[in-house]
Amino acid sequence: MQPESRRPLKGRGAVTSPAGRYESRPIVLDPDAQDPDEPPRHPETTVTPETTRTILASNDSPDIPFDHSINPYKGCEHGCVYCFARPTHSWLGLSPGLDFETKIFSKPQAPALLRTELARPGWRCEAIALGANTDPYQPAERKERITRALIEVMTEHRQPFSIVTKSHLVVRDLDLIAPMAAQRLANVYLSITTLDPALARTMEPRAPAPHRRLDAIRDLSAAGVPCGVLASPMIPGLNDSELERILEAAAGAGALSANYILIRLPHELKEIVSDWLHEQYPLRAKRVLSLIRQMRGGRLNDPDFGSRHRGAGPLAEMLSTRLHTARKRLGLAERLPALDTTRFRVPVPPGGQRSLFETP
Repeated sequence: MQPESRRPLKGRGAVTSPAGRYESRPIVLDPDAQDPDEPPRHPETTVTPETTRTILASNDSPDIPFDHSINPYKGCEHGCVYCFARPTHSWLGLSPGLDFETKIFSKPQAPALLRTELARPGWRCEAIALGANTDPYQPAERKERITRALIEVMTEHRQPFSIVTKSHLVVRDLDLIAPMAAQRLANVYLSITTLDPALARTMEPRAPAPHRRLDAIRDLSAAGVPCGVLASPMIPGLNDSELERILEAAAGAGALSANYILIRLPHELKEIVSDWLHEQYPLRAKRVLSLIRQMRGGRLNDPDFGSRHRGAGPLAEMLSTRLHTARKRLGLAERLPALDTTRFRVPVPPGGQRSLFETP
């Protein structure tokens, strides 16, 4: 785990590395570890293969429009300071701060495990979300190609899937995604948090620039892939004023739906985002945190179903009204059309035979 530091590192999101909530002994900065006058050390990114036994995660939250998801990676090099998945690194004995964005764990067995899951007698075909926690097209995917291999398995068995990403790298797999989309078996959501390149570099330092995400929507839409935009998270006092502009730009690129989630700050993320705000935006930090509390019933985080994604109170209602007004004006839907689950083909074991009643 990295020692705590409040000095921003170029290309990294978090400015601190708080100990995970399961650690019995906190880690503090050794004053002799580095001369404060020296440039801060830049931790390298490592990608470590992980042995896994299952790959499909189930979800029963009424706030989320899918029941099953796959995350090919733990941690995310994009380094988005606001990422609600950061606290999951605590389960690994690592910091949700810099460790989350520098110590990545891959799941190379994921495609084989997915095939096994799809062949189980109890599997009833439902759309699978790729990237519910961390981005399936983060930089490690260029070499690891786990996400692509998962899509190959789903293509083979006509298993419908939805992708959530910030990366233009998704366009690399258009040869697989477009034919699936033509059968109503695939769609893609692009997350665009800001159109301001300077804010994006600070807030999500290793994610593709906003214009590249718009390019991805444009390229996917031109290939017939239904695309939606997620203006998430909305951070009051920082990027919420851009909501309409983000939706307008995405609609102009071909997006068919739009939505947002209010910033969530579970567990250690409260400290990480607060420290980041005070370091990067000291004149706005107090106001931003105050606005979040006003939309969270006086707290920095609201874990309750029904309100955790939207918040409550006059400010939250105003933001929701702005979304609905912009969607109506731009002809955007709340969600993309449902995917087709009737074309699924059960994986056949070696030497087995397909059902005579299977859809060709």
